[in-house]
Amino acid sequence: MSRKRALIADTFCLTKRRRCAADSETADGAADVRSSLQYLMTLFSRKLFNDSLPPVVLKHQLYSLHNDKTLVDKQVNELRENGELLMFQLGFDSEAFALVFAEDYRTKVLQGEAGRETLGTVEKFLAKLIPGCSDLSFNKEKMLNEFLFTDREITQLVKSGVFTVRDAGSWWLSIPNSGKFIKYFIKGRKAVLGMVKKSRYGEILRTELEERRTTSQVQFQMKYHVHDIMGAELVECIKTTSGTLLRYVD
Repeated sequence: MSRKRALIADTFCLTKRRRCAADSETADGAADVRSSLQYLMTLFSRKLFNDSLPPVVLKHQLYSLHNDKTLVDKQVNELRENGELLMFQLGFDSEAFALVFAEDYRTKVLQGEAGRETLGTVEKFLAKLIPGCSDLSFNKEKMLNEFLFTDREITQLVKSGVFTVRDAGSWWLSIPNSGKFIKYFIKGRKAVLGMVKKSRYGEILRTELEERRTTSQVQFQMKYHVHDIMGAELVECIKTTSGTLLRYVD
């Protein structure tokens, strides 16, 4: 493994750690995962990407708002199956999945395709995808025989950024121009975890961390990263009379 790949793997290691205690902004049981997604997407820094990307949420960020992980997964799958939500494997960790509302994805993809020769093929693909296709990846057999695309059209989907190569004869569904998002997300997570580690005793109140000013390494809102490190169990969450304490985990 190269040094760069090792660094990314270390930064995004989602090893099983103690689940954050209930500090939910949304109650479990009758919890509305859609509302939680909408809230998290308000924390996405659209201006950072000149509004070229749809709002992106990592699925594990929802776990910072809901104690019942099974409930979250179930409702996410329901939203995917009815065509409201798309899920993506962004490639930096096998357990990290991005979520985007289907209409937001469609709008931004078509906005980026305006005037390009690949527009017609992308429109055709989105018409088949959005109504309820919940696949993360597509193989050549399905594209040719079920979706009725030609080899040339598949090449155009790769060119447009809607597909990225998974391996020979299969492709990941992807978010065009998401490389910059991944870069900023990696740097931001590492920096925010560093803030927790460097705090006294390696712990800090959640409210205090969220009020920290962002740095050149943290391009997203602090709350966006706090939901990330909590949901990914990269910190321990301890209830105190002053609020939730986030403790760095080696």
